[in-house]
Amino acid sequence: MSAQPVPHRIVFANEKGGTGKSTTAVHVAIALAYQGARVAAIDLDPRQRTLHRYFENRAETMRRRGIVLPSAKFAVYEGESSEGLDQLTSELGQQADFLVFDTPGRDDLLARHVATSADTLVTPLNDSFVDFDLIGQVDAETFKVRRLSFYAELIWEARKKRAMATIREQRREMDWVVVRNRTQHTEARNMRRLDSALTELSKRVGFRIAGGLSERVIYRELFPSGLTLLDKGHLGELGTSHLVARQELRTLLASLNLPVPALQRPEPLAAAQG
Repeated sequence: MSAQPVPHRIVFANEKGGTGKSTTAVHVAIALAYQGARVAAIDLDPRQRTLHRYFENRAETMRRRGIVLPSAKFAVYEGESSEGLDQLTSELGQQADFLVFDTPGRDDLLARHVATSADTLVTPLNDSFVDFDLIGQVDAETFKVRRLSFYAELIWEARKKRAMATIREQRREMDWVVVRNRTQHTEARNMRRLDSALTELSKRVGFRIAGGLSERVIYRELFPSGLTLLDKGHLGELGTSHLVARQELRTLLASLNLPVPALQRPEPLAAAQG
């Protein structure tokens, strides 16, 4: 009997709140489901439960409207041990192609646990040096990177261990993607400084940089219904900003380079009707 395929783990992690982490996680999970992938999602923040509530709202909308939409199996982990989390992960991940984890916006032992075992680690950042401080510190005068943060060092060590075990465990190396969410039209010099610091640190630590989701009212408006920008035909009248936001999502998903099973793809996401 052949071994059960191991689902690809996508961990959305950032020790700072307010970066659009849960919104990005939900939209990526639903986008994968739209491509035919089987998705499971675990919320590691039992206090906020943003990811879990989003999927609950989606299930309620489907029930109320009598419709079926691509979605995911979902759960919230309320325990405190990594062993209990691993057990839930094993149970929920059966038959899944992807396991999506949404972690709290704070330093958390369970968040570290799943981050260091991620196949794809997604760290959303706002475009500011306040958020940049999560992964590195810069010189106040030159804005050159002075040192890695504790979080960056943690992931760096995890990636090194993972690289040594990749062949033995037959898993891909960890792909760390820093996603620039909620980009602002900031002063040009400050933007160049941030671009330079991110590029320098990415070369030193080994993460990739991808464009994310802008600050848009539509994302907050979709939460009560659990709908996403991909739910065409169920969103009502769409404006230009909605279509631009949908393209942002498609671009982000392509940038993540996730291993969607080819035989399950009904059509490429980027080719979907706008």
